[in-house]
Amino acid sequence: MAGHKLIFLDIDGTLTPAGSNIPPDSALEAIRKAQRKGNRVFLCTGRNMAMLAPVLRYGFDGAVASSGGYVTVGGQVVYDCPMTPEQTRTAMEVLERNHVFRTAEARDATFGDTGLSDLLSRTKEGNSELERWRRALAENLGIRPMKEYDGRPVYKIVIMCLEEAQLAEPRRLLEKDFEFCMQIVHEHADCINGELINRAFSKGTGVRAVCERLGVPLTDTVGFGDSMNDAAMVDAVGCSVCMGNGVAALKERCDMVCDTVQNDGLAKAFAQLDLI
Repeated sequence: MAGHKLIFLDIDGTLTPAGSNIPPDSALEAIRKAQRKGNRVFLCTGRNMAMLAPVLRYGFDGAVASSGGYVTVGGQVVYDCPMTPEQTRTAMEVLERNHVFRTAEARDATFGDTGLSDLLSRTKEGNSELERWRRALAENLGIRPMKEYDGRPVYKIVIMCLEEAQLAEPRRLLEKDFEFCMQIVHEHADCINGELINRAFSKGTGVRAVCERLGVPLTDTVGFGDSMNDAAMVDAVGCSVCMGNGVAALKERCDMVCDTVQNDGLAKAFAQLDLI
């Protein structure tokens, strides 16, 4: 892959093992080598900026955060699209009414319903999104009680419930403005989890915003992901890569599949694609 590239990395299950903030040493070395070669490396994640903080210290060139709702390039904000107050109010009320557990993500803080940790304790291991939240709650990584939510702009709401029927009314009221991006993992049928993504943006529009700011064509982009919330990113980039630990549906969408995150998958793929 000749020429300088823009590289976009999901975090949980891609850059780091699920629920962790520490990338493998091989991944960090590959990222630094890629940057020294003239490539730029961006995070592309559902996490908000607050939950990105532990990873940003490794020295990235920007971030597509909040699933595309907040995008930075070299420390400058190039896209910023929180929910409107009315959208936030409607979503929060209908989800609460149907006993759907909510985690509301503002730019710089995250608020979670009480009782979510009890729900997660009854689910099985393995789903990267569930594992991230289980660890975040267990280690108290800054998720504040929902009662502390102060009306600040919200970019995304993560949802979890036990029955699909609980989402019937939320879908009816919210699907015109929000995509219900649900995890399709059959072995976790005891817990339904996903996130509400504003139809105004996606990880794919975030990739495009970065390209437009830097004047780089989409053909010169590479994206790495592991779950279906990376679908818009892998569809947008010039070359898409799914981690070996990723879901089958995303592997089918990608140009190539690399090794798992734990088995130096990123470093191996960077080498294979001549990024380092």
